[in-house]
Amino acid sequence: MTGTYKIVPVGFVRKKGQTTQIEVQKAFEAALLGLDEFSHIYVLYWLHQNDTPEKRDTLQVHPRGNPRNPLTGVFATHSPARPNLVALSVCRVVAVRENLIEIEGIDAHDRTPVIDIKSYNPNNDPKPPIRIPEWARAGNKSC
Repeated sequence: MTGTYKIVPVGFVRKKGQTTQIEVQKAFEAALLGLDEFSHIYVLYWLHQNDTPEKRDTLQVHPRGNPRNPLTGVFATHSPARPNLVALSVCRVVAVRENLIEIEGIDAHDRTPVIDIKSYNPNNDPKPPIRIPEWARAGNKSC
């Protein structure tokens, strides 16, 4: 199926000093009920500062911007250059107050549009064995 799809931001990243919050739009505040019971959330956000035709046309990159890493398709990376500029982070929830979620662990700029929030449940994660390429392993000096 081809076509255009409309995504509406549910909120925006707000950074003030050392504090990072997701300010959820008031229309979606009721969707936060029970979120404070989770230690972590998935945050899906739009890489709005990368939204150019060139970035959307990029299909292969050297992971982590390192030319020593093999040329790799963007679907096998977390590159910000991709056909749809959707990013995903797992973030620790510090607090939930009204329409604000204080979080840690997001690589997003202030005012980045948040397109969805999902509770993190490790029971839903894939079970070993898990395979990843050498360049993606922690501690790899070529990364």
